[in-house]
Amino acid sequence: MKVLITGGAGFIGSYLCKFYYDKGYDVWCIDNCVTGAEENVVSLSSEKSFHFIKEDITSFHLESLPEKFRYVFHLASPASPADYLRLPTETLLVNSLGTKKCLDFALKHEASFLFASTSEVYGDPLVTPQKEEYWGNVNPIGPRSVYDEGKRFGEALVMAYHRKFGIKTYLPRIFNTYGPRMRLNDGRVVPNFIACAIKSKPLVIYGDGKQTRSFCYVEDLVRGLTLLIESDYHLPVNLGNPSEFTVIELAEKIQKITGKKLPVEFGPPLPDDPRQRKPDISVARKVIGWEPAISLEDGLLKTYTYYLSQLSHPSHRSCPGLLEKKEKGG
Repeated sequence: MKVLITGGAGFIGSYLCKFYYDKGYDVWCIDNCVTGAEENVVSLSSEKSFHFIKEDITSFHLESLPEKFRYVFHLASPASPADYLRLPTETLLVNSLGTKKCLDFALKHEASFLFASTSEVYGDPLVTPQKEEYWGNVNPIGPRSVYDEGKRFGEALVMAYHRKFGIKTYLPRIFNTYGPRMRLNDGRVVPNFIACAIKSKPLVIYGDGKQTRSFCYVEDLVRGLTLLIESDYHLPVNLGNPSEFTVIELAEKIQKITGKKLPVEFGPPLPDDPRQRKPDISVARKVIGWEPAISLEDGLLKTYTYYLSQLSHPSHRSCPGLLEKKEKGG
């Protein structure tokens, strides 16, 4: 059996590649590595049942792949504000043109298709917790719109294919996910704080720190994705941790698990930064029997320990610049 994973060398995609490889699948990974890294799948690179293609899905000819895929996971997209603000047109195209190409491929192969959507479709929500039927509060022309509206369009396209062609499609709305292999220069709050902790630098909070987030450990999230694509439920499903924390509380937890009394500094709020993020996961509990199992404290400790271990590998892209700065006294 074959599975295609676009964005498979990325943070979440690499875990999916390993999951299906361990299940005995023939895994095809496509990633242009603008935000992913070949190092994330290096443990699979010599295996005959793993195939890595370094290409942009928007221009790659999918018809060159072999026949009879069972699953198509479309995860290719910049996912952090730092990345999609740097790659705005690429973000829009991979979630529109890239999604259509992957849907056509899945339709041809009669494969199940999963589109990695996001909690960002809710924008800066006016209701909490966020349920799947909430339509959101999104600025359609703001700096974050390239990601927010790209994902909203992708969802609409997926539902159109499901309704018109009867293709099995799946729409997980992924909330903040963290864990090993996340780039420390990713720009999101967990890797930012861990990078600062490793360098014993102040933790910088943008805004007043009272904005809330829910943080889901990557292994919990991947378990949810793999359960969802086996289900008969084809409407959006929130996948995230319903435990809600302020950014200030996250900073306190980072200080606790690292054992470092790091100062906290405040910067100006980021444009269109949502004030609240808390998923209602009652649909996920009901249709796939899923909920997170790893606490924030345990997940942060696993993640911090991983990055400390990576400091002995200066070529590893998940810790860019850390060794050099440490050697210079930074």
